[in-house]
Amino acid sequence: MSLRKIGLSFLLGTLAQFARADISAEIAEASAPLTQGVPEVAVARLQALLNKNLPETEWRVVAEKLAEAQVVAREPEDTLVLLADPRLRELPWAKFWRAQALAGVNRWADALPLYEELTTDRASPFFEAALFGAAETLRAIGKRQEALRKLNLLLHDKKWGNRAQLRAVELYIEMGDASNAQRLLAEMRPTLVAERRERRVLRGRLELILQRPERAIGMFQALLKRPEEAPHSTLIAALFGIADAHLQLKTPEAGDDFIERFIDRHPADPDLSLLFAKLDELYRAEHKPSRSELEKWVRRPEQPRRTFARWYLARLETRAGRRERARELFSDLRTGTKSPTIAPALLEFAQFEVDDGHLDEAIAILDEARLLHPEPTLLARINFLSAQVNYLAKRFDTATAGFEQIAHSNSPWTKIALFNASSGWLQLGNHARFAADYSQLEKQGGDEEPRANLRLEEGLMQAAKGDKRAAASLQQFIRDFPKNARLSEAWVSLAELAFHSSPPRFDEARKNLARAAESRPTAAAVERADYLTIWVEESARGNEMQVIDLAKRFLEQHGGSPFASEVRMKLAELYYRRQDFANAQTQFEIIAQQNPDDSLVERALFFAAESTMSSMGEHSLAQAIVLFDQVVQKNGPLRWAARNEQAVIERKLGKPKDALALYDEVLKSDAGLSDKREALCGKGDIFFEAGTTDPNSYQRAIETYDQLASDKKEPIDWRNQALFKKGLCLEKKSDRAGALATFYEILEDEGRPDQRRELFWYYKAGFNAGRLLEEDSKWESAAAIYDKLAAAGGGRSEEAKARLNNLRLEHFLWTD
Repeated sequence: MSLRKIGLSFLLGTLAQFARADISAEIAEASAPLTQGVPEVAVARLQALLNKNLPETEWRVVAEKLAEAQVVAREPEDTLVLLADPRLRELPWAKFWRAQALAGVNRWADALPLYEELTTDRASPFFEAALFGAAETLRAIGKRQEALRKLNLLLHDKKWGNRAQLRAVELYIEMGDASNAQRLLAEMRPTLVAERRERRVLRGRLELILQRPERAIGMFQALLKRPEEAPHSTLIAALFGIADAHLQLKTPEAGDDFIERFIDRHPADPDLSLLFAKLDELYRAEHKPSRSELEKWVRRPEQPRRTFARWYLARLETRAGRRERARELFSDLRTGTKSPTIAPALLEFAQFEVDDGHLDEAIAILDEARLLHPEPTLLARINFLSAQVNYLAKRFDTATAGFEQIAHSNSPWTKIALFNASSGWLQLGNHARFAADYSQLEKQGGDEEPRANLRLEEGLMQAAKGDKRAAASLQQFIRDFPKNARLSEAWVSLAELAFHSSPPRFDEARKNLARAAESRPTAAAVERADYLTIWVEESARGNEMQVIDLAKRFLEQHGGSPFASEVRMKLAELYYRRQDFANAQTQFEIIAQQNPDDSLVERALFFAAESTMSSMGEHSLAQAIVLFDQVVQKNGPLRWAARNEQAVIERKLGKPKDALALYDEVLKSDAGLSDKREALCGKGDIFFEAGTTDPNSYQRAIETYDQLASDKKEPIDWRNQALFKKGLCLEKKSDRAGALATFYEILEDEGRPDQRRELFWYYKAGFNAGRLLEEDSKWESAAAIYDKLAAAGGGRSEEAKARLNNLRLEHFLWTD
C-alpha cells in the first residue's frame, strides 16, 4: 500500500496558507467549506461565483480557489478543463494545480515537467510543494533514486522536513534498504499525531523487510486498536501490513480476517478497490479459500461493495475452474452499476471471453468499458486488447487501425502496437504501410529480433498468399539476418515454394530442407520440414514404404501437430493402396476418434469402413455398416455414398430387402446425381440377382436399367453399364434378339463424336454380341462386331483381332 495519498493530503493542507489575503468577503465565504473539510460545497459555491461577471483580477482569484477545491474534492478532470483557459495557463499557481490534477489522473509524465519548472524559482511560494510533488511523481514512474534526491533537499526544511523524511523512509523500504530506513526513522521527531501514526506503520514495514513479521503484526495491530487521528490511508497501510506479514508467515487465512472485517464494516470505503485486490492476493495464497464472505456481500445491497464482491468472486470461481458461474457473475457486473470502478472488471471479463474463444462478446464488453470513461492508463489497456481481439477475429483492418492509433500515442504499448500494426498491414497486403511502420521500428532501434521477425513474417505471409515476391523476401531475410534463431523457418518456406511450383522442383526442395536442418532449426521448422518431406517423397514417386516410415515417424514425434490428422490420413491411404486393410482401418479410425470435429473425420470414417469391407468376414461387414452409419450421422457430402455402401454390404450378407430399402432412401433424398445413379444401378442389380428364383424380377431389373439409361446426357459409363446389364436380363428372358440389339446400341454410341470414350462396358457388350451371333451361326455379323472392337484401340483390341482371325480361318470369311 502506497502512502502517496498522505503526501497529497498534506500538500493540500499546507498550501492553504497561499490563499490570497486580499480576497473579498464573498470569495472567503464561498471558500470556507474547503477549510472545513467539505470541498464539494466549496466547488459548487466557487463555480457559481466564477460564472458571474467578475473583474479580471477577482475572476483569477476565484479560479485559483476553485482549482484547489476541485483537486481536494478529487475532481481533477474538471480542474484540467478549468485551467485550460488561456488567461490562466502561464500563472505559477495554475501550473501547480494543473500538475496536481494530472497526478490525480495518473498522468505522471505530464505532471513532472510542470513540477520541475516550478522548482527553478526558490523564491516561489510553490517551490517546496512542487519539489515534493516532483518526488512523488518520480516515485510513481519508478525513478526512486531521483525521487530521493528531490526529498533530500527538503529533509531539513522546517515545514516539509517530516513529510520528506517519511516519504524517504518509504522509498528506502521499497528499495529494501533497511539501514537507511532505520537511520531516518531514528532521526525523525514528528510533532503531529498523524505523522507519529505513519511512522509506526513504516516501522512495521521495516520489520517486514527484516523478516520479523510477528513484531510487524504487533505494531500494525496497536495502531488499528487506537486509530484516533490516524489518516485513513495510514489505517489502510496498517491493514495491508498485517496481510503482508501473514503472507510472509504463510498464514494467509489469518490475514484475510482483518481485511474482511474492515470491508464488512465499511461497504463504501473509498479504497475498496485496493482492499479487495489485497484480499484476492491472500485468497490466491490459500489452499482452499473460503468464498462465504464474498457470497454474503454479493447478496447484500450495499454499494460499491456488492460490485467488487461480484468481481472478485468471479475471479475466485475462474481459478477454481467454475467458468459458467464466473461468467454469470461477470455478466451481472454489466447490468449493474455503471461506474468507472467496474471498468477494470470489464477488461478482465473481456479477457475471460477471449480465453473461451468468444471474440465478438469480448469486443462488445470492451466497448461498454470505454463508455465508463476509465482513467487513461486503463483506457490504453482496453484499446490494446480490443485491437488484439479484432486481430484474432481476423478483422485485420479494424485491428490495424487500432494498433496504429496506440503506436502514435503516449501509451506504454507504443512499440509493440507498432509491431502489431506492421503485422496487420502484412495481413491486409498493404506493403507500403508495412514498409513505413517497419522503417519507424528501425529508427527506434533496440533489439533487432522483432524487426527480423517482421521481415520473416512478410516472406511467410507472401508465400502463404502465393505472392511472387515471397522467394525474394525470404532470401533477403536470410542474407540480412544470417544468425537469426528462425533462419530455418525461412529455408523450410523456400522448400515449400519449390515443391508447390509448376512443375515441382523436388531437388531444390530437398536442398532447402537440408539447409534448414543445418540452421539449428526451431521446433516449428522441424515440424513443417518433416511434414513437407512426406509429400515431397510421395510426389516424387519415391519408395512407398519409405513414405510410410516418414509418416509414422512424424506421428511419433509431432503427435500434437495440426498436421497430424492430414499425415495420418495419408498413412491410411498408403496402407489402403497397398491393400493392407487392417492397418488402413486402424489409422482411419484413429483420425475419427482423435478429431471428432475435424473436416477429415467424415472421409476417415468412410475409408475405415471401406477397409473393413475389404476384410470380407461377416463380423467385418457388420462393423463396416456401423462405421458407414457414423458417416451418415455426420450429415456431410459422403452420407449418401455411405448409404449405398451399406446396401452393398447387405447384398453380400444375403439381405436384398434391406439393401433395396437403403437404395430407395437414397433415391428419395436430396442426394447428388452420382449417388442416385449408384443407387439405381444397385437396385437393378438386386432384381437381376433375384431372377434366378423369380423370373419376373428380370423385367423389374430391365425397367430399372432403362430408367438409368434413358437420359443420353448421362455419363456414358453409367449409360453403357445400364444397357449392358439390360442386355443380360433380356438374354436371361430368352429374348436373344432384344439382347443383341441392346448390346449393339452401346457399340453405336461409342462412335458418336459428342461422347467421350468408354471401353470397359463397350468391350463387354461387343464380345457378348459377338458370342450371341456365333451361337446363331451368324459368322459374317460376328466378324463385323469383332472388327469394330479391334478398331477401338483399347486394352482388349488384340483379343478382338485374335477372335476375328480365328473366325475368318474357321469359316473362310476372307474377302478381297
